[in-house]
Amino acid sequence: MAVLDVTAKERQTGRRGTVRLTTSQALLRFLTVQYSVRDGERRRLIPGLYGIFGHGNTGGIGQALSALPPGELFFLEGRHEQSMVHAAAAFAKASRRTATLACTSSIGPGALNMLVGAAGAHLNRLPVLLLPADTFASRFQGPILQGLEYPLGTDVSVNDCYRPVSRFFDRIVRPEQLLTALPAAMRVLTSPEDAGPAVVALPQDTQAEAYDYPEEFFDEREWLIDRPVPDPTRVAQAAEVVRGAERPVIIAGGGVRYSDADEELRGFANALGIPVTETCAGKGVFAEGSWLDLGGLGVEGTACANAVVAAADVVIAVGTRLQDFMTGSRTLFRPDARFVGINVTRLDAYKEHAAPVVGDARVALHALREAQDALPQNDTAIWATAAVCAVERAGACWPAPGASARRRGSSLPAARLRSTRRALPPWARSPR
Repeated sequence: MAVLDVTAKERQTGRRGTVRLTTSQALLRFLTVQYSVRDGERRRLIPGLYGIFGHGNTGGIGQALSALPPGELFFLEGRHEQSMVHAAAAFAKASRRTATLACTSSIGPGALNMLVGAAGAHLNRLPVLLLPADTFASRFQGPILQGLEYPLGTDVSVNDCYRPVSRFFDRIVRPEQLLTALPAAMRVLTSPEDAGPAVVALPQDTQAEAYDYPEEFFDEREWLIDRPVPDPTRVAQAAEVVRGAERPVIIAGGGVRYSDADEELRGFANALGIPVTETCAGKGVFAEGSWLDLGGLGVEGTACANAVVAAADVVIAVGTRLQDFMTGSRTLFRPDARFVGINVTRLDAYKEHAAPVVGDARVALHALREAQDALPQNDTAIWATAAVCAVERAGACWPAPGASARRRGSSLPAARLRSTRRALPPWARSPR
């Protein structure tokens, strides 16, 4: 499979040699030595590969996979290309974006089937590596079976459809292009800000073309997943907004999970007495059973959470895109509600004219809590109790109404409920 070519001159000068591999062999070998590192934890970035072999990837990726030593890269045979990408994105989500899977497909319809999965991963900021086969780079072979023939450009294939739904796209028409394309793809896969699909299209003939790759290209590499620190001025501005809140609420999104900020979120909410609701991507990031946990939000959320959010004067959005199913197409919030946007992606942090805190969710929540400790606080205890009363009242929100109400109600101070019930707004009063 590999031919190591080290000359006497290179040995004398200390230079490394080359290893002769096909494009596909070099690609898979490169993937086996890529690692992600976050908070000192090191793991394989791409431990496995989904695939359906056919026209365009059997003689390239298929041959290279069969030649790998056992255990280097596990393989899972797919049944439909779209489902492969969905599964890879789910693996990335469960891994908190510290690892993902690659997906390989045949030319034409096989590659096109992965497109919807790529769009979903792009929207949800989930890293996946897609390796669709592509038409011959030499073009000598003419049109292929079920291949796109675009009358206005002979260099266009179905893989060009990936460009608007990928965070990185490249077409490898020469074997040496892997030397720059693959590190660029790994950068995107491990970027907190740019995470999403990385697409490396592989023409059928290029996959099997050999090249003398530098041996150091296959050294182990560690990709540090950093935690961007928010600007202190922005943190101070957000702290002022939260300090002035009388009815604050937190919307926790998938960014809390990807940042591993669950504990920081719980500490922040409990310290300030702010109720928490979750988006679909953020489901489960807050402690179930906590008296501040309101459950899901929006169209597929709970009535009690929506009632609390609709009455809130300050909304702290943490790691969420605030898309329409969560916001009721912007009808859920009060017209005069103020927002604090905590997000590693600048686009999302500025939504709803929020006071933006651009940075890692865990770092930003810690900084905001420290800033809050230095400011005088409004007493939100009555509001927090009112929010929980709404949970009690809306027993139908929960899968097991009686059990859930008892479990959540048991953690509430009974004296506080009795003393504040008269002060609550009508929507929050639970029956005696």
